[in-house]
Amino acid sequence: MCARQLQMYGGSWTEKKLQILSKYLEAYTKALKNQPFELIYIDAFAGTGYRELPTAGPDDEGTLFAELVEPDPQQFLDGSARMALGISPPFHRYMFIEKSGTRLSELKKLRDSSDLCDRIELKLGDCNDELLDICMNWDWRGQRAVLFLDPFGMQVDWSTIEAVARTRAIDMWILFPISAVNRLLTQSGNIPTKWADRLTNLFGTPTWQEEFYQNAPDGLFGSTGVSRKACDWMDIAGLWNERLRSVFADVADNPRMLHNSTGAPLFLFCFAAANPKGAPIAKRIAGHILEHME
Repeated sequence: MCARQLQMYGGSWTEKKLQILSKYLEAYTKALKNQPFELIYIDAFAGTGYRELPTAGPDDEGTLFAELVEPDPQQFLDGSARMALGISPPFHRYMFIEKSGTRLSELKKLRDSSDLCDRIELKLGDCNDELLDICMNWDWRGQRAVLFLDPFGMQVDWSTIEAVARTRAIDMWILFPISAVNRLLTQSGNIPTKWADRLTNLFGTPTWQEEFYQNAPDGLFGSTGVSRKACDWMDIAGLWNERLRSVFADVADNPRMLHNSTGAPLFLFCFAAANPKGAPIAKRIAGHILEHME
């Protein structure tokens, strides 16, 4: 074990996320099985099972995601990679990206034991670098893909989201770290520069400051010029979906809020479609699954 203490996270919200994704992948491959496209599944955080939750200083992700740690032991869960390989009919290709060499070794075991091993490609690297390469250098005219972005925190850059949208060929499911965002939005509006930069990189614009803060009134003399937080969970979710809608052909209007066992919001599970022709159908299917999945 490394120098920092590690805890494991997971729970019913993880199962719910995978159930929603599984339902969509099943519908996707069935709907397109007779279309002249190569169908690809891309998982940019493909390490299986639980993630490791670092616990260290006040600025790192262990503190921002403390509520991910469940109070009771959790059953080990297979990750999205194994789930995707069980979809029928299968995808023509699978691209699993993982930054951790240890977890990539586990994915190699999964690949080598799968009947679909010749369809599976593994990439060791940062999700942003690998996805930019995929989006910019693959020929998307004869390909369609579903991308699953399941970051621990704020690792996905807005420039990566834009590149995905520009392919006009990828349906994207992404876990938006709404809990961490809310934590960074201090009540006083006094946000450290490091945190503000992370929020700007996540949303792709500094306008989140105008959306989430307002000047406090000064009674008889109007505004004091002092900012105060003026947003709730739905305001944060609304801005994120609006940002997705600014670059994708269409976006599901009903993203699913995922909570831990104590009811604390953790992530917003969102869907966006890049292909203008297929987006209306994709949105309808995704929206139905999001609405009706228990």
